[in-house]
Amino acid sequence: MITTSSAITTTAGRNRITTTFYHHIFTKPAAYFLIILLSYYLGYLSALSKNPSYNPHHHYTIINITTDIDHYNFQTHCADPVPPELVRQTILNRIFNGSSPYQDFPQAHIKPLLRHKWIKGWGSTGLVFKNLINKVQPKTIIEIGTFLGASAIHMAELTHQLGLQTQILCIDDFRGWPGLPNRFQDIKVINGDTMLYQFMQNVVSVNASESVVLLPFSTGWALVKLCEWGVFGDLIEVDAGHDFHSTWSDINRAYKLLRPGGILFGHDYFTVTDNRGVRRAVNMFSRVNGFRVKADGQHWVLDSI
Repeated sequence: MITTSSAITTTAGRNRITTTFYHHIFTKPAAYFLIILLSYYLGYLSALSKNPSYNPHHHYTIINITTDIDHYNFQTHCADPVPPELVRQTILNRIFNGSSPYQDFPQAHIKPLLRHKWIKGWGSTGLVFKNLINKVQPKTIIEIGTFLGASAIHMAELTHQLGLQTQILCIDDFRGWPGLPNRFQDIKVINGDTMLYQFMQNVVSVNASESVVLLPFSTGWALVKLCEWGVFGDLIEVDAGHDFHSTWSDINRAYKLLRPGGILFGHDYFTVTDNRGVRRAVNMFSRVNGFRVKADGQHWVLDSI
């Protein structure tokens, strides 16, 4: 039998145990944690009420960008290759109604606006051209981005010295970039054209019009059409846009036009434009396709591993 005194003592003991229990459990860190947890839960409930369309059971698909095939899905089916000796006439037939664009050039209204010869470029006579032409002995060269034709004219001279009957196809829209006439005041804007006529004049001035033919279009369109026409190159230089996306597109499209045993190369491997966009595109392409990048001055050359 428990007396009143004993009951009071027992109750007091229980209160002390309970107080001690709560003191150890609900310390300040634990209390802070519970407050944060409660706040998060209330915020979650509030979000549900504001967004009733939210379905917690809906499963979302996370796209792995590195395996997205759209980045590598360029035109793969090209026409059967045109024989090298028919490349020039194929271009003339497809673009210039079968006649040479240099015929009767320069016309009377254009001549006063042109300099007799104004060949301007960057890295246009580097040893890389001589080295690759000696190695490949190309019958067809495709130059993507030609500006005023300095490197094309240099390659025409090199192939002529070797006794090669090489056709050099120059792809450029010949409009440069916004602000170009301000930087090069010798270039006159003629009905919206900036470099086209001076490029042609430069080619004519060195008697290279039978070796150099122009495709005055964007690189994307020109490369797609060459693929459709079956025009391939033994040596292809990529030197148009210097940002990553332009370079990436040009390299992938150009690669489709490379003959077996040919070489793909380009300029501005070390330029800082677009966070070194050219280098990033070249390195990415080499990794995907199993090439090794070799630097030759400011140029890059893709070589087999």
